[in-house]
Amino acid sequence: MNAAMQDDLARIVGFRHWRVAMPFRQPLAWGSGSRPAATRLVVEITLADGTKGYGETICLLEFIEPVLVKTVQPIALSHTARDVEAFTRHVLGAGYYHHKRAVVMAMAAVEMAMWDARGRQLREPLHALWGGAFRRQVEVSAYLFGTDAKALADSTRRFLDAGYRSFKVKIGMTEASDLTNVEAVRTVCGSHALRADVNSAWTPGTARRMLEKLRGYDLQYVEQPLELDDLEGHAHLRRAQPVPVALDESAYTLADVGNIVRAGAADVILLDPHEIGGLWQTIKAAAIAEAAGIPVTLHSGGELGFSQSAYVHLAASIPNMSISIDSERAYLLDDIVLRPPCIEEGAFALPTGPGLGVEPDFERIAARQTTVIQDPYLDRARPGWFSTKPAY
Repeated sequence: MNAAMQDDLARIVGFRHWRVAMPFRQPLAWGSGSRPAATRLVVEITLADGTKGYGETICLLEFIEPVLVKTVQPIALSHTARDVEAFTRHVLGAGYYHHKRAVVMAMAAVEMAMWDARGRQLREPLHALWGGAFRRQVEVSAYLFGTDAKALADSTRRFLDAGYRSFKVKIGMTEASDLTNVEAVRTVCGSHALRADVNSAWTPGTARRMLEKLRGYDLQYVEQPLELDDLEGHAHLRRAQPVPVALDESAYTLADVGNIVRAGAADVILLDPHEIGGLWQTIKAAAIAEAAGIPVTLHSGGELGFSQSAYVHLAASIPNMSISIDSERAYLLDDIVLRPPCIEEGAFALPTGPGLGVEPDFERIAARQTTVIQDPYLDRARPGWFSTKPAY
C-alpha cells in the first residue's frame, strides 16, 4: 500500500468527547488544596477506514474543554492519524505558540487518540512504534497524602505489604508536617526509595533550611521545592545542598525542558504527556534530558485507563525513564475502560494489544459524565482559602 493510500485510510473523519469525573476513595490533600475527584476529558476519533482511537487528558480548569472543541478538534479533522508532528505544530501555529500552557492539555487527548488509532491500524502496541520495549515491567511509586503521621504510616505499610518498593510523600503544607510526614514514611518504608513533593511551597531560604533538617532521611529527590518559574533558584539550590532536585510544574512544555537543561536546574525531570501536549512531545523531552544525563519519570494527575496505559508504553520504551513512575491509581474508585491496567507487586506489566491496548467501557463513561470540575486547587472544608506560592 503506497503512502497516499495509507493517508486516505488514516484521515480523521469523526470526533466526539466526554468529560468525566472519577471520585477518589478519599480526598487527596496537597499543598494546593484537597482533590475529591479526577476530572478528565476522553476523546474518540474515527478514521476513514472505520478505525477508532481513544485519548484522555487531565481537565483541571474550565478553559481546557472549549480549546478542545473550538480549536483542536477542527484542526484534527484536517489531518490524518499519521500526522502527529504536523498536527501539533498546526495547533501551536494557530496562535498557541504564544500560549503553550493554554493548549497542551486539550491537544494531548487528541494526539493520544491519533497514536491509538494508528497502532490499531498497524496492529502494533504503541511501544513497538517508538523503538520497542526497553523494559517489560514499569515500577510504580506509592503516593502518600495528608498530614496525619499515623495515617501516613498506616498507608505506607499497606503499600509495602502490596509489594511497592518506591514511595512518594506530599509535603509543602506546613513546616512541622514537612518533617513529620517524611519521618512517618521513612520509618515504615525502611531503605526503599523515598521522594518528597513540595509543590512550590518553599522560599529559597526555607528550602535550604528544610533540606538540611531532612538530610538524614536520604531522600531520592525533592520535587518542585520553589516557585515554578524560578529556574535560577533551583540551580542554586542544587549546588547548595546534596538532595537531588526534581522539577515537575516547571517542565510543562518542550521548551520548558530545554530551559531546565540549559539552566542546570534539575537532577530529575517529571514529564506528563497531558502537560506537554502529547506522547510524542514526551518522548522528545525525554531525549533532551537523556542527552544531558538526566533521568526522567512521569507525573500523575489521576490517570484513567487510556492515559494509564499510555504511561506504561512510554515508561517501557524510554531508556532514561529509569525512576518509578507516579500513579494515583490506588485511590481511584473505578475506571472507564474494560480490563484497566493493574498494579501487581508495585509494577505495571507491559500492554500487548494494538494501540493503547485497552477498550472503552461506554456504560461507565456515561455513568461518570460531569458538568463541573471538582475543586482541584481549593478545599471545600476551608471556604475562602486558597494557596499561595511560595507559602513559607
